[in-house]
This record gives sequence, C-alpha cells and structure tokens, in this order.
Amino acid sequence: VKQALDDPQTAARDMIATAEHPKIGALKMLGTPFKLSATPTSVRRAPPTLSQHADEILKQELGMDDAQIAALRRDKVI
Repeated sequence: VKQALDDPQTAARDMIATAEHPKIGALKMLGTPFKLSATPTSVRRAPPTLSQHADEILKQELGMDDAQIAALRRDKVI
C-alpha cells in the first residue's frame, strides 16, 4: 500500500487528499477515484466520528424529540 501511495502517478492523479479531523488533526486519505471534467469532485471534510451526527439524523430525518433520543442513550441503543 505504501508503495502505491508513494507512486508519482498517484500524486499526479490527485489520489491523496488531506482533511482536518476534529480529533487527530490532518488526516491523509484516498481522494476521489473518478475524475470528471464537467463536474470535478473533491474531499471537503474528514469522515465523521462515531455517532457524530446521530442527534441531527434522529431529529431531522426520523422526527424524534430529545426525550426519545435520551431514552435510546439510556437503553444503550445508541
């Protein structure tokens, strides 16, 4: 893996991206493998930490309130 990541072609294809992670700082990761000239892609942020967006998803997507979410935490569901 190290050899592939250090290869000049990997750098030429912008296959390594760096994003700021909230816990570990600068995080090197694979970039987007496909390149589209009309709609370029980019790595905009680091992957989320475990359950980082849980409350937001439970509230906005599932319509749960704070009491329901607290019950899930109390029962160790989340």
